[in-house]
Amino acid sequence: MLLKYFYDQKLAHASYMVGCQRTGVAVIVDPGRDVQQYLEMADREGVKITAVAETHIHADYVSGARELADRVGAKLYVSDEGPAEWKYHYVDQYDHQWLHDGDSFMIGNIKFDVLHTPGHTPESISFVLTDQGGGANQPMGIFTGDFVFVGSIGRPDLLEQAAGIANTAEPGARDLFQSSKRFKEMPDYLQVWPAHGAGSACGKGLGAIPSSTVGYEKRFNPALQYTEKEEFVKYILADQPEAPKYFAVMKRVNKEGPRILGEGHHHTMLDVSRLDEAVKDGTVVDLTPSSEYAKGHVPGTINIPLGMLAAWAGWLVDYDRPVYLICDAPQMEEAATVLHKIGIEEIVGTFDRTVVSSTGKASESYATGTPAELADSIQSGDVNLVDVRSDEEWIAGHIKNGSHHFLGRLRDTLDTLPRDKVTVVQCRSGGRSSIAASVLQANGLKNVVNLTGGYTAWKAEGLPSIKGQHAMSAT
Repeated sequence: MLLKYFYDQKLAHASYMVGCQRTGVAVIVDPGRDVQQYLEMADREGVKITAVAETHIHADYVSGARELADRVGAKLYVSDEGPAEWKYHYVDQYDHQWLHDGDSFMIGNIKFDVLHTPGHTPESISFVLTDQGGGANQPMGIFTGDFVFVGSIGRPDLLEQAAGIANTAEPGARDLFQSSKRFKEMPDYLQVWPAHGAGSACGKGLGAIPSSTVGYEKRFNPALQYTEKEEFVKYILADQPEAPKYFAVMKRVNKEGPRILGEGHHHTMLDVSRLDEAVKDGTVVDLTPSSEYAKGHVPGTINIPLGMLAAWAGWLVDYDRPVYLICDAPQMEEAATVLHKIGIEEIVGTFDRTVVSSTGKASESYATGTPAELADSIQSGDVNLVDVRSDEEWIAGHIKNGSHHFLGRLRDTLDTLPRDKVTVVQCRSGGRSSIAASVLQANGLKNVVNLTGGYTAWKAEGLPSIKGQHAMSAT
């Protein structure tokens, strides 16, 4: 048997290739949209991708299942569990098998047994793998998708928090409790192969280790220590990370069927003469490093450096408008690939950053200031301080006189910000607040200052802060 692990660091997403070397065939479990990596690995290993198996309709990235079905004729093995609103709409176009609890299918000599493990989503299933080609008659491991992670368990509130489906979080938590009881009945030696690692918003406290075992998780996974349903429900619904707004888009896209990109999909550089039109009609994302963007940028653009694109574009880019990029030419395809992975489809093209700079269109800037330089005006209330960190960070400690506007929802709370004062934006260290400064300027707040070093620098200077939700909050 062949088992290959793929990990997308930007999305904290894990996918797998399981191959039967005797028969020369392979299946991809929970594939991402960048299917070329699987095709290249299959070529290197001398196997053919004949199938795709998905644990559920994913919410945090665009699935590569349809792309593989279209490109190489892979058969789709997908869940038919759960209510009607959580059924795949596109799979009838391809060779497929609907899966229910107790079903099984073969990839060469490798057997996959299906377990319905609802809770994270109603249709979630897991795959128990037995390598019959190697002579085994007992399973080796389980692909848990977003059900059980290393050190955590899938959150049940995404349908309510991100997709807006009311009254689903608590029933989902109760389903998850029953699924977790079933998991704990499995043999300790089974390996656990989840679909996410540390950094994913699909659960809280995910570990950074790629895999685990049932026995280890039973001993040390906090969510699996609860034996009483009500205690488990209370635990699993508390303190979950912010659910990105684009998760609702991903659920719909993966249910209805993502756009097929096709082999050789690429993007083009546009003439700078189109930039003014792009700013007016679309969303222009400038990938320039924030320190340079602050000194000069095109009015109306937002700044998300390439390394932060996967984390924040889904929050801040308008999915209903065409998207343009300002970047260096070598960054173009990488950036577009990241955006496609989170369902941003209409990427019209990019503008060369050097050319844009040479035209004089980068006519806007914003100021920066250290805690020492800004402390008096912040503490006196002469400026409006906007803290764009998460709820958890805000509650742990924040600067007095600040208001809380989480970066991901900043556009939704712009109308609550006063416009008769200088606005100082602040995060933990200055990265997120740089993005926030660009969002504020693009939406008409021109007198913006970024607090250099953020809350960390403020505390390092020995300046005062408070804990809890004692200050004005606008989350």
